[in-house]
Amino acid sequence: MPFEQFHQLQNAGTLRYVTLVRIAFKEWAVVVDALGRGEQIIILRKGGISESPGGFQLEHNRFCLFPTLFHQQRESVQPAAQVRYDALAPKLSTESVHLEFFAVVADWRFLDSFEAALRLRGQHVWREEVVRDRFHWGESKSIYAMALRVFRLPLPIDLPMRPDYGGCKSWVDLDTVVSTEGAQPVLTDLEFNARLQSFHAALEGAVAA
Repeated sequence: MPFEQFHQLQNAGTLRYVTLVRIAFKEWAVVVDALGRGEQIIILRKGGISESPGGFQLEHNRFCLFPTLFHQQRESVQPAAQVRYDALAPKLSTESVHLEFFAVVADWRFLDSFEAALRLRGQHVWREEVVRDRFHWGESKSIYAMALRVFRLPLPIDLPMRPDYGGCKSWVDLDTVVSTEGAQPVLTDLEFNARLQSFHAALEGAVAA
């Protein structure tokens, strides 16, 4: 079952909350890298063939980022991201999944106009034709745009790959609980707010479902 829990901790008179999660969001490794380096805060998602009949749904607002090995991702991103992928590729494994980042959805939009999706050009690493293909795929001509606040876990977690982690789907129920205690944002508040403002400015007038 989807799992998200807040633990209340008392430490030296200070009350704080720690999120425990068992949900991960699958995304190309090169995009997770860009998110983790603070180069983008955006996820564009249509949904895969293993999604529910209604397509992708934003079912969770807190999750780990699950890097995937989709073999065509190099050709699907901008040249600078291709260079990063070349550095990442030798480290990627089909036998395990490397969890390094935790994310919180700061805002999102349901875009039913391709022109609206194009307004985010320059705020992510995907090539324009990839965004176009995602938008027009399936019966619904639309795409979700999500702005994430990304945090680096204090220690990366490596989990064995399981058959149920596979498939063309967005959400994965992990077989272990991940604590976010000690996770640090990859962008400062000032940096993140500037990126979020750019997201809002680009989509001004777009309707959120």
